[in-house]
Amino acid sequence: MYLNCHSFHSLRYGTIPLTELIQQAVICGIKTMALTDINTVTGIYDFIKACEEVNIKPLVGIEFRCNHKLRYIGLAKNADGLAEMNRFLTQHNFENRSLPLVAPSFNNVCIIYPFENKPTELKDHEYVGIAPEQLPKLFLAEWHLWLNKMVVLQSVTFRTKREFNLHKILRAIDTNVILSRLTVDDCCKTSEVMIPLKELLSKFEEYPQIISNTEKLIEECHFEFDFKTPKNKKFFSGSRESDMQLLTKLAQEGVFKKYGTDNPQAKARVEKELKVIDQLEFSGYFLITWDIIQYSISQGFLHIGRGSGANSIVSYCLGITDICPIELDLYFERFLNVNRKSPPDFDIDWSWKERDTILRYIFDKYGADYVAFCGTNVEFKYRSIFREVGKVFGLPKEELDLLAKNPMQLHDTNPIVKLVQEYGMLLEKYPNQRSMHSCGILISEEPLTNFTPLEMPPKGFPIVLFDMHIAEDIGFEKFDILSQRGIGHIDDSVKLIEKNRGIKVDIRNTSLSKNEAKSNHFLSHGKTIGCFYIESPAMRGLLRRLKCDNYKTLVAASSIIRPGVAQSGMMKEYIFRHNHPDKFEYFHEVFKEQLGETYGVMVYQEDVIKIALHYAGLPAADGDILRRAMSGKKRSKAALQKVKDNYIACCAKKGHPLKLSEEIYRQIESFAGYSFCKAHSASYAVESYQSLYLKVHYPIEFMVAVINNQGGFYRTEVYVHEAKMSGATIQNPCVNKSEYETTLYGIKIYLGFMHLEGLETKIAHGIITEREENGEFTSLEDFINRIPIGIEGIQILIFIGAFRFTGKTKNQLLVIARLIMVNFKSENRNLMLLQEPIKEYTLPILERSAFEDAFDEIELLSFPVSCTPFDLLQTKYRGHVMAKDLLSHHKKTVKMLAYLISRKHVPTKMGAMYFGTWVDHEGEYFDTAHFTNSLEKYPFKGGGCYLLLGTVEVDYHFPTITVTKMAKMPFIPDPRYSNTSDRQYKVHEQLREDVSMTHRAPYPQEHEINLPRHKMST
Repeated sequence: MYLNCHSFHSLRYGTIPLTELIQQAVICGIKTMALTDINTVTGIYDFIKACEEVNIKPLVGIEFRCNHKLRYIGLAKNADGLAEMNRFLTQHNFENRSLPLVAPSFNNVCIIYPFENKPTELKDHEYVGIAPEQLPKLFLAEWHLWLNKMVVLQSVTFRTKREFNLHKILRAIDTNVILSRLTVDDCCKTSEVMIPLKELLSKFEEYPQIISNTEKLIEECHFEFDFKTPKNKKFFSGSRESDMQLLTKLAQEGVFKKYGTDNPQAKARVEKELKVIDQLEFSGYFLITWDIIQYSISQGFLHIGRGSGANSIVSYCLGITDICPIELDLYFERFLNVNRKSPPDFDIDWSWKERDTILRYIFDKYGADYVAFCGTNVEFKYRSIFREVGKVFGLPKEELDLLAKNPMQLHDTNPIVKLVQEYGMLLEKYPNQRSMHSCGILISEEPLTNFTPLEMPPKGFPIVLFDMHIAEDIGFEKFDILSQRGIGHIDDSVKLIEKNRGIKVDIRNTSLSKNEAKSNHFLSHGKTIGCFYIESPAMRGLLRRLKCDNYKTLVAASSIIRPGVAQSGMMKEYIFRHNHPDKFEYFHEVFKEQLGETYGVMVYQEDVIKIALHYAGLPAADGDILRRAMSGKKRSKAALQKVKDNYIACCAKKGHPLKLSEEIYRQIESFAGYSFCKAHSASYAVESYQSLYLKVHYPIEFMVAVINNQGGFYRTEVYVHEAKMSGATIQNPCVNKSEYETTLYGIKIYLGFMHLEGLETKIAHGIITEREENGEFTSLEDFINRIPIGIEGIQILIFIGAFRFTGKTKNQLLVIARLIMVNFKSENRNLMLLQEPIKEYTLPILERSAFEDAFDEIELLSFPVSCTPFDLLQTKYRGHVMAKDLLSHHKKTVKMLAYLISRKHVPTKMGAMYFGTWVDHEGEYFDTAHFTNSLEKYPFKGGGCYLLLGTVEVDYHFPTITVTKMAKMPFIPDPRYSNTSDRQYKVHEQLREDVSMTHRAPYPQEHEINLPRHKMST
C-alpha cells in the first residue's frame, strides 16, 4: 500500500537511510512497498535485495519533480517500464528541459498523479493518488466519477518530529535560504510518515474501491532483476569463440616477444590463464582493454597498467601491464579465479593531458548509449555539514569558519550552535549530491538506460546514477581509466630530451630503467625528489633506512609505506629485519615458507591471504572476504567478524598458541583498506624507476617536465631548486623567450607565464600567439602596440624582468610605460601604417638595491630567483654543520640554519608533532622531528629560514634532528619600501611552505605493539 517512499537518496529531501526504511516497513507489517526517490533510481537495487530478505514485494519507480514541484510518480510494471522512465528522464537531463506537466504515454509504467495535480483525462495506466487527510474532499460530487482511478498515496519522507526538522534543514540547504524563509510548498507534508498497515487501511475503510484499485496496481507491477548475469559488453569481436581465438593469438605473440621461443614456464602459464579467462567469459573484457591500449600506442601516448591485473601474464603479453608476474612470483588467482564472486578490473593510468582523448575514443567506439562513468554519492562531511547547517540557522561567515575549522569541543556553547551540532551530526554520512566517479567507466551490452537514467555533468561525459559498489552488485565490471601527473612527468621529459638534446629515450622499454646502476645509487640515498611515488619525505627516509638499491626492495617499500603496514608496526619490523637478517626468528614455519622474501613480515595483500589460508587454514571464501576488506571494497562488518571468529577457531584446531594467533590477526586486521597487492606495488616501482632514470640522466629536462605538470608532492620552488642544483640557470619570464609553460633552451630554464601571480591567462597566451605570428618584440613600445594589455599587466611584466632584453632598467621601463599609456588609445592598436616614434626623454638614473629584484620575484612568483633565501637574511651565520655531515654526528647536538621546504603533521597520544624537511645553505636536504613539548615553545611561523638546535638521531643510515629549540630568522627589510615602514616586511609573508595534515588516530607505540621476534612454543 505504500507506493511513494523516499529514502535519503532523494537528495536534500528524504531523511531515512535505505536499510532503516525497510526495517520500519517490517515493524509496520507491510508486505509491499515502492521506492520512488526523486528523479533517481540510485537505491532501487539495494532496495530489491533488502526487501527480498524480509519477504516484502519490492516495487521500483521514480518520483518526477521539476523546480521542487511534484509532477507525478512512475512505477515500473517490469524491467521495460524502468527503461522507459530512465530514457524519459535522461532526455530531459541532457537537454536541460523542464519535465512536462503530463506524463508521456508509457507502455510498461503505472503513473500516479497527486490528488492536487490531476490532469483532465487519465490514460489506462494512470491513477490519482489520494492521501488519508484528503479523503473528506471526496464528499464533493465531482470526485465520484474518479473513484475507479484512485489509489492510496501515503507518502513516506521522515519518521519523527526530529527528522521532520532535519527534512526542513535539508530543504533550506537545497533552496539556499534560511529556515525562516522556507514556505509550506518547499517541504513535505507533516503526515508523510509510515504507519502500521492496519491503521492505514482503516482510514480507507469507507472507500474499499480505492483499496481494491491499489491492490490491482500492485498486482500489475512485477519488477524482477537478475543480479547474477554479467552486464558488461559481452564480446569484442562478435562471439565468445572468436574472442578467445583472437585473445589466444595475441597472448602467444606476446609470449614470443617477451620471453622468446624457449620458455616453457611462460607458455604453460599463458595456457592456464587462458582457460580460466574462457571459463569465466572474461575474454571480451581483456580484448576491450587491449584495444584501448592499442589506440593509446597509436597516438604515441604513455600508459601504466597497475593493480591486480599485473598478476596476469596474459595482460603482460598483451601490453596492458609492464610487470612480469613470473619474475615477482605473482599468482594469477589474486586477479581472477573461479571461486572469486566479483570479477576484477584493470587500472590504467595516462597523463592528465591525454586522458580525455582516451575517454573520447572509448565513448565514440562503443556508443553513447552504452558507455558512461560510474556515479558517486558525495556525502555530507564534517566541514561542509557545519557550513551548510550553520548557514541555514543564519550564522555569519566568521562563525561558520570557526565551526568548520575547529573540533566540536572548541565550538561555542550557545543554543543555536548546539542545534547546528545536533542536526549536523544527524547528517553525517548522508548523501549530499551526486557526482562522477574519478575514473570508473561502464561499457554495457544493453543500453545503460535499461538500468538507470543518465546525467550530463559539466565535464561532458554522461554518468549513471549509482556508484561502483552497486554497479558491481548488478553485474558490471568497470574499466578504470585514470590520470596522474607522474606519467606526464615521464612523457614530457622524453619529448623535451629529444627536442633539447636530439636523443630519443625509449622509456617504454622498462629494462632500460629498472635496476639501472646509477639510478639504484640515487635510490639508496633518497635522491628522488620529483619522482613518482618516491619523492615524499617519508618515502625518501624509508629508502635510506633500507638502503634500497634494487627493484624488489623498492616493490616492498612501495607497500610498506602504506598506512596499514605502518599502523600494524610491520614497517618498523621490516626495516629491522632487512638490516639485521640474523637477529630474528620467524613467528612460525608457515611465515618462513610463505613470506621468506619479506623476512616473515606481511607486506602485501597476498601475504595476508597466504597466512590466513596456510597458518589458520581458513577456507578460500574467507580469504576473498579479507581481500575485499584490504582493497577498501564495500564489505559487511558482520562478515568480517564471522571470518575473525572462524580464524580463531581454525587456529585452535591446528594447535597454535592463542597469543600468537591473536597477534597475527591484529596484524591482518590493521591492513584493511590500507595496503597494496604486490602487483600494484610492482607497477608503482616500475614507474618510479622510469622517473628516476630520467632524473638521474637528464635532470634538467626532467625537472622542467615536473614543473610543467604542476609538480607533485612539493611546490614549484622546490623543483626549480632541484633544476638549479642539477646545473640549470634559472631565468625569469621573458616576453621573447617564455611560453605559457616553463621552457628550456640548452641549460637555460625560462619560467613560464603561468607562474606569474596576477597576469591574466588570456594575455599570457596572447603574447605567445602574437610573437609566433609576427615575430619577437623589439621594445616596450612595440609590445604595447601589439598586445591588448593594461598598465597593471605591463607593470607585472616589468617587475619580473620580462623586458630586460631592451637594456633599460625597471624604473626606466615604468616611466616609459606610463608616458605611453597616458595618451594611448586601444582602438589605434595595429592600425597605424607608420608607427610614430616615442619621444625620447632623458630619464634619471635611479639607484636600485641589489635585492629589489628578489623581492619583486617573491611578490610575483612566491620565491626568489636572482638569489637564494639565505642571501636575504640579516645574519651572515650559516650554521656550523651542513646536511652532508649529519651521519657523523649521531647523538650530538647541532645548530643549523635552514630554509623550510615542508612539514608533515602527525597525531600522537601526547599531541600533535611535525616532521620537517629543509635545505641548508649548500642546497642539500635534511629532516627534523618536532615533538609536542618543543612545538608549544617553538612553533612553526610560516615559510622562511630558521635557526635550529637539536640532537641528531641516525636511524638505519637515515639522520633526523630532534629539534629542541627553533627560531625564525629575520630577513632584511624590503628595500622597495625603505620610506614606508608598514610595508617593509609585508612581502616576506608570501614565502611558502608545504604543509600536510594527517587525519587519523595516533599509531600505537612500539612498546604497545611488542612484536615477537622469536618462535612461540606450541
